[in-house]
Amino acid sequence: MSLIEILLVAIGLAMDCFAVSVACALVMKRFQWWPMLRLAFMFGLFQALMPCLGWLAGSQFYDYIHRFDHWIAFSILAFLGIRMIWENLHPGQEGHRVIDPYRWHTVLLLAVATSIDALAVGLSFSLLDISLWVAVTIIGVVSFVLSWVALLLSLATGDRLTKRAELLGGLILIAIGLKILLTHLAA
Repeated sequence: MSLIEILLVAIGLAMDCFAVSVACALVMKRFQWWPMLRLAFMFGLFQALMPCLGWLAGSQFYDYIHRFDHWIAFSILAFLGIRMIWENLHPGQEGHRVIDPYRWHTVLLLAVATSIDALAVGLSFSLLDISLWVAVTIIGVVSFVLSWVALLLSLATGDRLTKRAELLGGLILIAIGLKILLTHLAA
């Protein structure tokens, strides 16, 4: 997997963080350094930690699944991408909950919730020839930066960014999954 592909995966994973950051900024209503920095940092941290956990779990089972690993990676990324697109086109009740980005436990729960997809991506990383540390660093930094940008932009634009961000993230994850599958089938 190339650096560009890792960057695209990182952007796709960060779209949940981006969307939640927009919602949090709408609750905050004005620029506030510490809550905004804490939120972006926690999103970046958990987006970097979860692929490590997924990779660790996946690497334990590599000998059993290496013959069809490309199908697993494709299935995971396609599932996550389709789920993101589905949730974008069919919003559930989550959007109606009040988010309190000033409370530590809320920030922690949001960080875990937005990084579950990264756990599955880490599992697919264990099936690929990839530098885990490079990948998780890129994922963490991209998630932090996009969360911070979302917080700043949403103060100016409102929630118009949320729908597009989730949809784009889903499409990126599906495209990367297809590329992995087609590359292995062509070899």
